[in-house]
Amino acid sequence: MNTNSTYVANTHRYDASNVLYARCGHSGVLLPRVSLGFWHNFGGNDPFERSRAITRYAFDHGITHFDLANNYGPPYGSAEETLGRLMDEDFRTYRDELFIATKAGYDMWPGPYGNWGSRKYLMASLDQSLRRMRLNYVDLYYSHRYDPATPLEETLQALVDIVRAGKALYIGISRWPLVALKRANEYLRERDVPLLIYQGRLNLLDREPMDDGILDYCYDNGIGFIAFSPLAQGLLTDRYLNGIPKDSRMAQGRFLKEERLTPELMQYLMKLKADADATGQSMAERALRWVLEQRGITSVLVGASSTEQLAKNLCCLSE
Repeated sequence: MNTNSTYVANTHRYDASNVLYARCGHSGVLLPRVSLGFWHNFGGNDPFERSRAITRYAFDHGITHFDLANNYGPPYGSAEETLGRLMDEDFRTYRDELFIATKAGYDMWPGPYGNWGSRKYLMASLDQSLRRMRLNYVDLYYSHRYDPATPLEETLQALVDIVRAGKALYIGISRWPLVALKRANEYLRERDVPLLIYQGRLNLLDREPMDDGILDYCYDNGIGFIAFSPLAQGLLTDRYLNGIPKDSRMAQGRFLKEERLTPELMQYLMKLKADADATGQSMAERALRWVLEQRGITSVLVGASSTEQLAKNLCCLSE
């Protein structure tokens, strides 16, 4: 594919047999079962043409949901800037076909107002995000993490007011504890801005949202659930079965530490590999299918460092 040419989306992007959509809770929103995350490979230190190729491939295969956050990069903000350039050069015509999300909650700028969940931070951050992404609004805005020091009502009312101001169409929360999730759901419903979706880490190695009752609560209350890190940052692929590749996240040591790869984990991964081989699947396909099979899951977020990797992940949707 020539990524420098004028982009015209695949006319069959919505009738491909291997792409499915799921209703997000009790809303009118349908999300692709596999969504594209911009956490890695879309920052200012990454080749733009590679990011462009991945994004084009995703949309050409029916992936309409792009997931970002204010501090994705590196450097902070640069993934949103990449999306802004993609919007101007490739996707402006298709804006109404896209479901774009961003978040605020983690460290973004110096000083007391560039972190956590205050009204000032959430509102200022979204204004900055919209400028970087060259958008008038986002489809979904998340509180990226629970802030125990800020009154819950302050965070939630800021989210309500953001929707009422037309800067976001829907609200989500990420990695909030169950008690706070319940309060958020009640507060937002009382103000006619229902909670659309919860984002949490869920994979074969980390089942915390299931163990804590969050996934069940979301299902029972009509809230969607989107799983991030469904491949445990690559552990649930065959990438580490024969050592640690020099270009891997574990070798870089930033998000995945070498000590995580214990003998017990290696034994489990080898068993997973054998089970996947026996069914004619890759490890990644088997791991993604497991997440998608759990009750209440709307979508899984996958990252990709190439179109080939994304194509392999999409195999989890094949019959």
